Amino acid sequence: MNAPGLQSVLHPASGSGAALISELTLVLFAGGTLLFVLVMALLLQAVFSGERTVDARRWILGGGVALPVVLLTLLLFYGLAVGGTLADASARGPLRFALDCISRGARALTAPITGQLPLRIEVTGRQWWWEVRYWGPEAGGEGVPLANELRLPAGRPVELLLASGDVIHSFWLPTLAGKVDMIPGRVNRLMLRADDAGVHRGQCAEYCGGQHAWMALYVQVMPEREFRDWLEQQARPAPVPVDPTLKLGYELFMQAECTECHTVRGTTAHGTKGPDLTHVGSRLSLGAGLLGNHDGTMAGWIAGTQDLKQGAHMPASREFSGAELRAVSAWLGSLE
Repeated sequence: MNAPGLQSVLHPASGSGAALISELTLVLFAGGTLLFVLVMALLLQAVFSGERTVDARRWILGGGVALPVVLLTLLLFYGLAVGGTLADASARGPLRFALDCISRGARALTAPITGQLPLRIEVTGRQWWWEVRYWGPEAGGEGVPLANELRLPAGRPVELLLASGDVIHSFWLPTLAGKVDMIPGRVNRLMLRADDAGVHRGQCAEYCGGQHAWMALYVQVMPEREFRDWLEQQARPAPVPVDPTLKLGYELFMQAECTECHTVRGTTAHGTKGPDLTHVGSRLSLGAGLLGNHDGTMAGWIAGTQDLKQGAHMPASREFSGAELRAVSAWLGSLE
């Protein structure tokens, strides 16, 4: 199991696209090393074997043309097969067949799960947060919205549909997959899979504005049964508050300008400019990886957004008193 929030290409998760990329890296290094050794062997032979007559045409065509063409062509097609598998696990063809024959990582990434339809997740990059929506039989007809994190079932391939709502972003999960650009007007695809439960950290890898460095997300890999329970919970509307403090926080939220940008399903808040907050209390972070998620940081984020993440589209909320701010943050924190 990876350390919580690990973000390193040197620690690919078992069964993931990053493990397949790691295989590709080793193959490319092995191919380059083989070519280097052959060239050095020829160099040493030329230096120490003394003068002799050689067939220049044979050496040029064999060593200068045939050898690099064959070796580099094999590496090229191997790389193309890996890239195609990472983008679309359902694709078939000679390259894919050959890759499945020689690569354990490819077979693990695309192994089908009997009786399960593919789980698809839309991820849209925005300045500076991630809009997420789950689609599939478990998510219902309208999908399940999320923000700034992903939850994945362990051992099951998941297809990401990556797009941008403003400028170019780049989706990067070093321990699970490679980088994929998110371009306005275009949808790119990426396969994700991990065998072991754990938490991974991702990052926007394309400069997208002033707060680019604070456009992170967490990916939590969960056992299949636990994932199903979580997704079922996420599909439900927000519960009606009963506790007096939570009820006060709910009323204050609905009276403020928060509802113009945020949706809380099951209430009158239907804004679409910002993240869906229906189950914000269950998320691992606030501000796209900027803060841990608890009542204190929630209150600080609401009251001082521009102090924490200058330039974000969410304005700081100065209208609440201290007691009111605590009530609002407590209600939002209860939305799990």
